[in-house]
Amino acid sequence: MMGPVVNKEHPVIAWWSGGVTSAVTCKLCIDWWGVENVRVVCIDTHNEDEDTYRFKADCEKWYGKEIEMISNKRYSSIEDVWYENLSLNVATGAKCSSELKIVTRQQFIKQNKFSYQAFGFDSSESNRAKGMLENNAHLRPIFPLISLLLTKKACIKIIEKANSLFLSIQVPKTYRQGYHNNNCFNTGCVQGGIGYWQKIMKEDHAKFYKMAMVEHELTDLKGEPVTCLKDQSKDGGLVFLLPHPKYPDMKDISMMKGRAVEPLMECNGFCAV
Repeated sequence: MMGPVVNKEHPVIAWWSGGVTSAVTCKLCIDWWGVENVRVVCIDTHNEDEDTYRFKADCEKWYGKEIEMISNKRYSSIEDVWYENLSLNVATGAKCSSELKIVTRQQFIKQNKFSYQAFGFDSSESNRAKGMLENNAHLRPIFPLISLLLTKKACIKIIEKANSLFLSIQVPKTYRQGYHNNNCFNTGCVQGGIGYWQKIMKEDHAKFYKMAMVEHELTDLKGEPVTCLKDQSKDGGLVFLLPHPKYPDMKDISMMKGRAVEPLMECNGFCAV
């Protein structure tokens, strides 16, 4: 059975998130269906590292077209979401992710025609893709990287090759610094995990301390612990970035075993970073 017709009236919407996997996904869609039949769209949280916008400009040259920027106009900042909902990261996910990204995407697809939506899930995320196909088939999701068995490291190499052969394009600095993603690095991602925040604690204490104080303020406002982290071990519980004086029995990140973040990139001159 043939799928939906792809043309400029019913284009593929390729979602660009600022990371390497979405960047390569968008390029594959353009190569497969033509630049005129693909809309590259970015949901701007207004909480991205400034280098993400440099990477956006690089990708626009690579694609030969502009990346469209959309956002949830209800919020002026990610902090507005945290303080309105008195929440950072819970078992069902982060409220900032649902409000700034999911809600914005849902509104956009209701207002625009499309044949498929391309998501940058890599070959390690086949279960995530399967869940989307089973539960949200109406979104017409496609996963080019999974189709080609491409990993995140493979995507980095594709971008490095484009840089050496065709134009000036470099992966976001977060990857060069050893992080696994490029999400919301202005404040740090509340879903980053223990190893991620241990790395920030060592390398950018001002950012770490600021988020720790956000945890404390939200906890005081809500009257119960509000944290970014949870110890996933048996009976682990929530974990503060810094100890909260009202909850002396709760763990903080200094009590957690060190969890190294394995670099995604070869040295390539960045070994001193």
